[in-house]
Amino acid sequence: LNYKYYMLPGVLVILITAIGLMMTGLNLVREKESGTIEQINVTPIMKWQLIASRIIPFFIIGLFDLALGLGIGWLAFNIPFEGSLLLFFACAAIFLVAVLGLALFFSTMASTQQQFLFIAFFFVMVFILMSGIFTPTESMPLWAQQFNLVNPVAYLMRINRMVMLKGSGFSEIMRDMAMLTILALSYLSLAIRAYRKRA
Repeated sequence: LNYKYYMLPGVLVILITAIGLMMTGLNLVREKESGTIEQINVTPIMKWQLIASRIIPFFIIGLFDLALGLGIGWLAFNIPFEGSLLLFFACAAIFLVAVLGLALFFSTMASTQQQFLFIAFFFVMVFILMSGIFTPTESMPLWAQQFNLVNPVAYLMRINRMVMLKGSGFSEIMRDMAMLTILALSYLSLAIRAYRKRA
């Protein structure tokens, strides 16, 4: 029941959510504003190659920042880590795919960075507040628990706490990991379909 032990796994989720969603989306919309996206759109590269080039750098940055935050938590707050580090980062990687997919999708709906910030801020705040960082999801109303079925933040929040504090293995988090994978593939597919690359 140590407050900092309970909060840090959630703070790590918020950290990579903000970096993955905000930085990726702003980068894409800035290119749209400056007109460089038009030059890229007429190149002969495939759409998946263009999207991968936009996602992979922020995917690596997100994992690096997660490792940095975890290191600071361990050194400064003596946060315990009872589970598998590999499993922890594997789940974070799946989560980042979902978040980067959302960032790409939101960027297709926005024409300016300000529009993107409004859209992203709204969804980020809803995802975080509904994720269980402050209030356990089990004590939320039924409609809120049902909303969390499509909330990737809620899954990683639960996974982080189980792996870090309880030492849970793959069998204990398998269901959450499977749902997170489904969300990641769904959001990334939605983003790819929404992005229109003109020949």
